[in-house]
Amino acid sequence: MSKYLVTGGAGYVGSVVAAHLLEAGHEVTVLDDLSTGFEAGVPQGATLVHGRIQDAARHLDASFDAVLHFAAFSQVGESVVNPGKYWDNNVGGTLALLTAMREAGVKKLVFSSTAATYGEPTEGLLTEESVTRPTNPYGASKLAVDHMITGECAAHGLTAVSLRYFNVAGAYKEFGERHDPETHLIPLVLQVALGQRESISVFGEDYPTPDGTCVRDYIHVADLAEAHLAALATPASGEHLICNLGNGSGFSVREVIETVRKVTGHPIPEVVAPRRAGDPAVLVASAATARDRLGWTPSRADLAGIVGDAWAFAQR
Repeated sequence: MSKYLVTGGAGYVGSVVAAHLLEAGHEVTVLDDLSTGFEAGVPQGATLVHGRIQDAARHLDASFDAVLHFAAFSQVGESVVNPGKYWDNNVGGTLALLTAMREAGVKKLVFSSTAATYGEPTEGLLTEESVTRPTNPYGASKLAVDHMITGECAAHGLTAVSLRYFNVAGAYKEFGERHDPETHLIPLVLQVALGQRESISVFGEDYPTPDGTCVRDYIHVADLAEAHLAALATPASGEHLICNLGNGSGFSVREVIETVRKVTGHPIPEVVAPRRAGDPAVLVASAATARDRLGWTPSRADLAGIVGDAWAFAQR
């Protein structure tokens, strides 16, 4: 049995990863200020410590085997109008966490990074060698943290894995998405099925894709959690490994909407709206590095299954 600190473990992805760690027989402490997470999202059996990542030094000691770091603000639009909030928490908070880990002698980190580090890609299938050119402070803050981690590994022997997610969706047992505000496509379309909104907006239908709408790579949150557990055992000492996590294939906005119609049995009215600035036509991950280095491949790649799990959670 190992002992792990999970920052942001009351949030969507953090709670699912914490649940997987507990099921594997590990001891889990969740550090979360509950500003965007929910106390009910902390899995039974985990110890909840209320606080920001800047407080990590109060709770970390040499008994911890690793830190899994999910505590970040992640709203792209908010980061544009309030960038200081993102630099302070995502970058400043992570710097404090890295310092606390060094002082406590905790030498392993798994970091929740993002495809937003790539910005507007010029190629469809993104690898870890693709150009990183974030278009908003959120993506820039995550890229800055990746650079910080690389330096910490080189200077102080930290062992780390950054996992760059694409579109996370679905649910696992009682853990699922409940963001406020909600910005992700699948839960937004499910809100239409639940009668919580009248229609779903389709931002642009003239992209160079088969049906004219944007194509995105969707990954089931449980597959994502399994990648985190694999990452804990993977890199060599002092290495910073970066891996994209995705299915390697994409689904268009209209394919997602049609899948929700089939899964829920509800008509989903759609309204075509102008394109959003910065929306690339296609954003799909190559997960070859995760397959080769982590031994990880997604096993829940079926869109209907992803939507079905999200729908079951939404109805609760």
